[in-house]
Amino acid sequence: MKIKSKLINQDQSIVSIVTRDGYDPKSHLIQEKICRKNELKEEIKSFHLITDGLVILDTQMYFSEPQTILFEISCESIIMNFIYCNNVETHIDQLETKNSTQENTHNIFYTSNYRATFKIQPFEQMNYFSIILSKDFYSNIINEDWELHQKFSKDILLKKSSYLTSSYIPFTQSILWVIHEIKNCNRQGTLKRMYIETKIKELLILQLETLIEKAAPKDFINEEDYNKLQQAKLILDKDYVHAPTLPELSRIISLNEFKLKKGFKACFGITVKSYIIELRMKHAKELFKSKSISVNEVAYKCGYKDVSHFSAAFKAFYGFSPQKFKINWNSITIWIISFLLLSQYKS
Repeated sequence: MKIKSKLINQDQSIVSIVTRDGYDPKSHLIQEKICRKNELKEEIKSFHLITDGLVILDTQMYFSEPQTILFEISCESIIMNFIYCNNVETHIDQLETKNSTQENTHNIFYTSNYRATFKIQPFEQMNYFSIILSKDFYSNIINEDWELHQKFSKDILLKKSSYLTSSYIPFTQSILWVIHEIKNCNRQGTLKRMYIETKIKELLILQLETLIEKAAPKDFINEEDYNKLQQAKLILDKDYVHAPTLPELSRIISLNEFKLKKGFKACFGITVKSYIIELRMKHAKELFKSKSISVNEVAYKCGYKDVSHFSAAFKAFYGFSPQKFKINWNSITIWIISFLLLSQYKS
């Protein structure tokens, strides 16, 4: 698998990676970092994780003049693509693409010979996160025969470049969190290789879940209202700590409260209020991993002014109090590490 990208105008290489196509669970994970700046405050930063059949790219770019980037992958590949920026004009050979990217959206696509150009506007931050899998690697982490995936699998078999879904879908908070975990993994060696592959599987499940939600029947919701509901979900994902009230959210997305309440539950299987609580509780659980943080601090950081309200919500969600979770977290962490080491030994 060969991956290359460069600035066309300057013929300057950004990424040049060569790795084997095959899947090997024992192959080593290699890290690379690129950081370039000039006197015009233009910048290219790219962090790469590389192993057999897998390349993860985390890239940010900023230019003072318009630039065009050429990106190529030499072999059959499946790309889990996460876009953080607007206004990047995109063209991918063999794939139908919109003229410009949409901020905070994701999709999965297959291509037998990837070649794409990206036109970047000046003074715009370009930011993308991509997981590039060889066909062999992808086949080892997914069941190709299950219903949602059948058409995509047939396209891969026929070497027909295609998207898993026709349009990019907004991020969920869970997707953002798993990407954060991948980017901030401090493990080393074999444990890091195991951890990253586990997180890729988790991220793939989360992506497919959003596609299932999109494909679910919504007879009474037209496309315009559905897009507004997706916008509402994205607003809550971005700032659930200071989440707007239902009337405020209704005004922001220009959809009446009745349609917002009924449509949100139909699309996402959860009420607006319950979704906010779920996001806050998941955030609280992560905050409690810090030994020094107090219950009061976590409550405040999760948007609660009254710690008793927070404690009641936490206990209702997890089945035990935040104080008990905080006390037991160290023993939980030790159990997880022991389980991973035992799994590695058995394999």
